Amino acid sequence: VPMGVLSCMKYLMFIFNMLVFAGGTCLAGMGVWVAVDPAGFQDIVATRAVLSAGAWLLLVVGIALSLLGFLGCCGALRRSRPLLLL
Repeated sequence: VPMGVLSCMKYLMFIFNMLVFAGGTCLAGMGVWVAVDPAGFQDIVATRAVLSAGAWLLLVVGIALSLLGFLGCCGALRRSRPLLLL
């Protein structure tokens, strides 16, 4: 495989993992926002319990995606197979 292809794949994987990291960070931020200030979202959701559970779910999924995106970025830059497989 030519080196140019490997270099392109490395940077494409880095960009994709950076997008996953950014999306996870946004989800975690939204979860914190809903947990701290639920007044703006109570019109959308009927019950407070559903809103609280949704906020925690957003927070947990966002943190997990951020962690996976970060590890993927590190794996792509270092060409580390275990980090990319994680």
